[in-house]
Amino acid sequence: MKGSIRVSAKTLDDAITEALVQLGVTSDRLEYNVIEKGSAGFLGIGMKQAVIEAWKKEERKDEPAKEPVKEDISSAAEKTDKKEERKKPSGEIKDEREKAEEAPVKEQQELAKVEEQTIRDVEQFINDTLKAMDMEVEVTSSIDENGVLCVNMNGDHMGILIGKRGQTLDSLQYLANRVANKHQSGYVRVKLDTENYRARREETLRHLAKNIAHKVKRNRRPVVLEPMNPYERRIIHSALQSDPYVTTHSEGEDPYRKVVVTLKR
Repeated sequence: MKGSIRVSAKTLDDAITEALVQLGVTSDRLEYNVIEKGSAGFLGIGMKQAVIEAWKKEERKDEPAKEPVKEDISSAAEKTDKKEERKKPSGEIKDEREKAEEAPVKEQQELAKVEEQTIRDVEQFINDTLKAMDMEVEVTSSIDENGVLCVNMNGDHMGILIGKRGQTLDSLQYLANRVANKHQSGYVRVKLDTENYRARREETLRHLAKNIAHKVKRNRRPVVLEPMNPYERRIIHSALQSDPYVTTHSEGEDPYRKVVVTLKR
């Protein structure tokens, strides 16, 4: 394929992300063939990297250029706040949303002390769910320095639980949070992880942010990233907040809300 590149990385998702960076396109403008899916191996032995051949999707001449989403509205989960937002100037609404998005999770809502029964309920929910999936998984829990209930899962074929860009893991985490807050007073936050995916994904996103910032400074044109959840958007904002030459903001409506990286004026 003319203009194609070959990219290798630890996982298929990481290879796709790297291709987006190298080609300077968003996910809707990328086409690729999987050459090697990659394998984690056993205890690191026999590990194979994922390999793809990627290229820019050819634009049809009669296809109008897509305009960035300009409307800045709340997600479906924030419907209860919309009436109050309508009373405020649009600039003030945007400032409040950006500040909330860039703020660390622990600052957004004070966490209650996690009760022992809550830990048991969450672990029971996860074990029952995975058992229904015919998966044998070891579940261990701990409380981190921020008071978050961290649940780690170990077992075979954990890639199934992670899903594409962590979507399956995020969905299970959402349900675990609902279970944790069903009976306990105060707000409890649950964080699920497996195979150190959260840290690996954060490292990938920070690497992506630095590469995108370099591309924006070189081409002097804004870059719109693919849709991300609020937690991942905060990672991008945080990674570039000290860069003196670029700035970031988000556009669109969840779950399609995207980070935009632009030159500072």
